[in-house]
Amino acid sequence: MVEPNPATQAATPLPPGESVSVIIPTYFAEAWLESLLKMLMLQTIPLAEILVVDSGSTDRTREILQRYPTTLVEIEAADFDHGGTRTMAASRASGSILVFLTQDAIPADEEALERLLGPLLAEPSLGASYGRQLANVDASPFSEHLRLFNYPEESWVRSWEDRAVHGFKTIFISNSFAAYRKSRLAEVDYFPDNILFGEDTCTVAALLQRGYLVGYVGDARVYHSHNYTLVQEFKRYFDIGALHSLQPELLAHFGQPTGAGKRFVRSEMVFLLNQGRYGLIPFSLLRNGLKYIAYFLGRRQALLPRSLARFFSMHHRWWK
Repeated sequence: MVEPNPATQAATPLPPGESVSVIIPTYFAEAWLESLLKMLMLQTIPLAEILVVDSGSTDRTREILQRYPTTLVEIEAADFDHGGTRTMAASRASGSILVFLTQDAIPADEEALERLLGPLLAEPSLGASYGRQLANVDASPFSEHLRLFNYPEESWVRSWEDRAVHGFKTIFISNSFAAYRKSRLAEVDYFPDNILFGEDTCTVAALLQRGYLVGYVGDARVYHSHNYTLVQEFKRYFDIGALHSLQPELLAHFGQPTGAGKRFVRSEMVFLLNQGRYGLIPFSLLRNGLKYIAYFLGRRQALLPRSLARFFSMHHRWWK
């Protein structure tokens, strides 16, 4: 059992038979890890364990981990797999509820995990929940808008039937800050192995198809954002297109994501206008145009030379 900071007490003890494991994959995490672990120590719910899977970091990651009650699993960087590594960690974890965080997602307050788990504990048919991601203080206007667009204040619960209304957004989730009931994960074989990325999306689709619900918790918050360059943005959207090409059943069940893309472009324009950032509008058009081209190429990754797909991808190791 991870001992909480004595300055805090569990606001609501977990129900009998319930326990929580936190799972964090790390790779050169020293810039964020201290802040993340300090906030985990302050959470208002008891944690059974903090399981860290490190992929060969040679910075201060392991030194920092030694100062906190964590369980370390070490793997080679070449062995990391977005789905397979999380499946390995999930199967080892002792908790009935598994909270996944990325190394750079910092809880915004002491109740972040308690709020994230609330729907899972209250509703047996809920298989997963995910929380709100706030932009960091150094976030660019584009990064800030992305977080506002994808992670609003309003909470919701979605089911398999909701795909008729929300389409591809029905299976939106992020393992940067998400919780799953372990027994439900086991029913769908956890996360898919050898996947480019998007293991969380694929698993949520499987949970919904099995009849479980997925909840978004707007008042469970972490700070997590990235200021992507044009090149990084291109690579990210190439990978999104490649994922949709490699997992065609997602589009077959939930439809094309083009509607959400159009809404995003309009929303970003309105955001920049309301912020008075008129000079960024041409750059916004350029960014979104490049994202469309990258997605188009990703959807056609099978027609590209493997070396070119690797070059375009943010996850170049996978293409080997």
